[in-house]
Amino acid sequence: MRAEADTNASVVVTKAAPSVRRKASSFSLSRLLLHALLISGSLVFLFPFLWTISSSLKDMGQIFMIPPTWVPDPFVWSNFSRTLTAMPFDLAYFNSFYISITVVAAELLTSSMAAYAFAKIRFRGSNVIFIAFIATMMVPKQVIIIALYVFMKQINWVDSHLALIVPEAIFKAFGVFMLRQFIKGLPNELQEAAVIDGANPLQIYWHVILPLTRTALAAFGIFAFKDIWNQFMEPLVFLSTPEKYTVPLMLNMFKGLYVADWPLMMAGTAIAVTPVLIVYLLAQRQIIEGIAMTGSKG
Repeated sequence: MRAEADTNASVVVTKAAPSVRRKASSFSLSRLLLHALLISGSLVFLFPFLWTISSSLKDMGQIFMIPPTWVPDPFVWSNFSRTLTAMPFDLAYFNSFYISITVVAAELLTSSMAAYAFAKIRFRGSNVIFIAFIATMMVPKQVIIIALYVFMKQINWVDSHLALIVPEAIFKAFGVFMLRQFIKGLPNELQEAAVIDGANPLQIYWHVILPLTRTALAAFGIFAFKDIWNQFMEPLVFLSTPEKYTVPLMLNMFKGLYVADWPLMMAGTAIAVTPVLIVYLLAQRQIIEGIAMTGSKG
């Protein structure tokens, strides 16, 4: 009896083995195709950055060479020093840094406060207000830029960094939406326990909500820094004094009426993208975790 059972079991295993091997081979093939697709997509997105780095080390003749070459011959390292001396890039860097850091800090505060109110505080019309608030994300900035310019002119903020800082700092629908989804997934028992201990809504927000949303705040802060650092249209509209220019606006000055100094522009672009690249490389884990956890909450 035992020998017969062992024989039947071996037959079942033998019959199941080809099916398991087929599933394993199909699984490995699908993973191989997926990785090939992801690598191909990565190379497509990486191409402009690599071409920028390559062009920043060429002279004008090499940039327009047909067929184009990837490796400069010779390497023109002086493009970077010429870029920094041709324009007041140090001042533009300072302007971009302090504007970006100020806006990010203010956005983290205002967006997290609004997100906490929409997620955990019950008040009449909260859902309607939230939908109307999020609907503003569908309105392009180009639609409101003229009205915003007229308003800034009336309060004498044209050609001032306040015109770049204040509107972005007090209103960021994307940040409110992202942080609300995260906060909404936090257990209500934490808030109820804090209320029992005598905490008011502001204390709950500061001592309970903020420490638990550090990952989402980090992810949103990095996105906000990238958006403000790369902002071009608003500085172009509101600023007119070169000493107040930001980095993207300073780069635009390498483009003349009839000709553009492409080597210097590419070198300046490589310099300008460095802070954003460093921030992403240092905080990519927070970005991935923040997005993943935000998407899985609420």
